[in-house]
Amino acid sequence: MKIAFLTLGCKVNSYETEKMKKAFEEAGHMIVAFDEKADAYIVNTCTVTNIADRKSRKMLHRAKRMNPEAVVTAAGCYVDSSEKKGERDESVDLFISNKDKEKLVEMVCDELKKRGLEDRLMPEHGECKMSQAALDEEHTRAYIKVQNGCNQYCTYCIIPFVRGELHSRTVEDVVSETQQLADRGFQEVVITGIHVSSYGVDKGKAGSFLELEGEPLLELLEAISEVEGIERIRLSSLEPRIITEKFVKRLSAIKKVCPHFHLSLQSGCDTVLKRMNRHYTTKDYTDGLEILRKYYDNPAVTTDIIVGFPQETEEEFVETCEFAKQVEFAQIHVFKYSRRQGTIADKMEGQITESIKSERSDRLLAIERELEILYQKKAVKDTEEVLIEEISEIDGKKYLTGYNERYIRVAIPAEKEEDALSRCNTIATVRILGHLNDSVVIGEFC
Repeated sequence: MKIAFLTLGCKVNSYETEKMKKAFEEAGHMIVAFDEKADAYIVNTCTVTNIADRKSRKMLHRAKRMNPEAVVTAAGCYVDSSEKKGERDESVDLFISNKDKEKLVEMVCDELKKRGLEDRLMPEHGECKMSQAALDEEHTRAYIKVQNGCNQYCTYCIIPFVRGELHSRTVEDVVSETQQLADRGFQEVVITGIHVSSYGVDKGKAGSFLELEGEPLLELLEAISEVEGIERIRLSSLEPRIITEKFVKRLSAIKKVCPHFHLSLQSGCDTVLKRMNRHYTTKDYTDGLEILRKYYDNPAVTTDIIVGFPQETEEEFVETCEFAKQVEFAQIHVFKYSRRQGTIADKMEGQITESIKSERSDRLLAIERELEILYQKKAVKDTEEVLIEEISEIDGKKYLTGYNERYIRVAIPAEKEEDALSRCNTIATVRILGHLNDSVVIGEFC
């Protein structure tokens, strides 16, 4: 059977898609690229915004058009969200919630049997269980989901309702998976989850991640750092409140952890943060940044900011813009507020019009571009250690591209493609020559 996957949304979804692919491979089936003809299409969906919902539906409809006889499967958060609202889509054959993802192979096979298509279930022969096009989609950085669920209940967020309560994996389980990834040649792992800062608070010691001062997460990172072959550990999104002197001092001693920290801000205005139920102030945030910058040289601090939250005034938005400039973020992911049925913010008065949201988004994105270039000029050194990931085409020319520890993209001209391929998934010392464009620096191998 030929199976095609498409992942939408967060890094957790990316991780879960890889686990689902592996389950089909182990059952003897072939993974193909999403634009190939397949017997089943699985879209790992997202529901964080209305736009994410629309994209999930669009990709599901596209799959049905590519092969009307295929089993089109919607998996993940959009499924949980749409079921709560009583929504269904006739182009989808199977709806698989987050809690049922582990049963995916069985459910897809059962659907084919119901249609009398048992012959499609015969395993593909040969050693390769992925088509070349699907293999080309693979990258050198691996995600590891260490926990699921969230109990923070920000007023705008639907995720706690579709992902459920906190659940952490054991240190032993995560280390075992990390070792398997190292054995497959991965040198960098990204620690991800729905609320990574809360890792371990549901096991052993009682208390919140604040009361435990992130100790379970630190113990996990220390254990992962002992895995031979793993050279870099990158953290996904962290809760700003976990950034304390005690936490960062111990974290900075784990030398494999990259100096790149994604601390979701959401707003640079205290009154908006309070309406969002974020439990910290802008001063708390900057206090944490001072600690990070005390222990790390030019750490890359990236963030998420929502514009157009209910009742956001022009003055509050300007506060956010000024705060972003003050902090000098390395990168900002800008989102227009999206109403989600079932959240507190959906029922708030003072909803902002789409035109105002778009105008504010454009203004903040302009600031983001300036800050990104500013950070690169300040943080990029004469030579950088770059994990080479792939051959990319930029402005009609081929380059080897990868990222340094601070997640700045670096491009090196690919003279001969055969030689360039041998460089992929290696960490190389690169002499930096300047900027190729606003978001990529160019260099040459030392």
